[in-house]
Amino acid sequence: MVSSLTALRANAIFISAFAGLLLIALLLFTSQWGAVPISLDDWTSLINQGGDIQSGSSYVLWQLRLPRVVFALLIGAALGLSGALTQGLFRNSLADPGLLGVSAGAACAVALGIVLLNDLNIPLVPQWRFWTIPALAFSGAILVCFALDRIARWITPGSIAGLLLTGIALNALAAAVIGLCTYLATDEQLRNLTFWTMGSLSGSNWFLVLAITVLFAFAWWRLRSLIPVMNVFSLGESVAAHVGIEIGLIRMEIIFWVALLSGFAVAWCGMIGFIGLIAPNFARAWLGGDQRVVVPASMLLGGILLLLADTCARTIAIPAEVPVGIFTAFLGAPFFILLLRSSRRQLA
Repeated sequence: MVSSLTALRANAIFISAFAGLLLIALLLFTSQWGAVPISLDDWTSLINQGGDIQSGSSYVLWQLRLPRVVFALLIGAALGLSGALTQGLFRNSLADPGLLGVSAGAACAVALGIVLLNDLNIPLVPQWRFWTIPALAFSGAILVCFALDRIARWITPGSIAGLLLTGIALNALAAAVIGLCTYLATDEQLRNLTFWTMGSLSGSNWFLVLAITVLFAFAWWRLRSLIPVMNVFSLGESVAAHVGIEIGLIRMEIIFWVALLSGFAVAWCGMIGFIGLIAPNFARAWLGGDQRVVVPASMLLGGILLLLADTCARTIAIPAEVPVGIFTAFLGAPFFILLLRSSRRQLA
């Protein structure tokens, strides 16, 4: 027993070290790619110039490209985490914030805000305007989460198929509202709405990197005690209730974190699909069904997938930039096909 625990710990340490080295290599590699070539002097310029970098390729590296690379990694990890939580909560590998309407709900609230707030001419302090869109995205995401849970329990209690169908219906409703906002929008508002529907990480900066890092710290501090409980959820809610788990409170808290993570991602990057669906599935096929392993692996894989997609988005059509949502679909579909192929015996 002791030897097996030692082997598991050694294996976990090895995987963690390998994942850390892989992330460092990916960060360095993707930071080199772009319209502006990066040299070794640019990497050392932060020290040589005392942190005062105002222009040139050094500025591109430290103020534009590197924060975008780190931000893509963190946003991908947030989407992977929210997808793993959603699939673990609803006990369905097809569930993710996008399929259940959470991302669409956040984008719907943002669309309403972009079109209606300007028309209402509400006076806001400039500092508050900066947080208006994230607040709207979070409100829309959490509203759809709770509506999904309540409506599914009311119409089809205990049915996973009913839950997914309810999510599809809410997704369609949100898409209809977004379409109406698109019809009513001015040219400037329409350009802003296009950002949300196609996805982009071009607005990244070090402040947003700090913001999502703090969010991740709070999320992981709280969720690490809930993740083992999610293993009991896989046996059914009746079993979880029988062993003394407060299902209602845990469900509400997981929904809160899913909405917060998805809302943040949609608020700053628009609608980015496939990451929250593919990363947990691939992690589960690779490492098994233990949520204590699946959740961290989903974060890692989600970050890597979005980082690769964003690198392709900003480099494949230089000097133009392709929406990142296109490449997440290109990267996600082959992974999904491989997962279906690997599980064909179970599906037969």
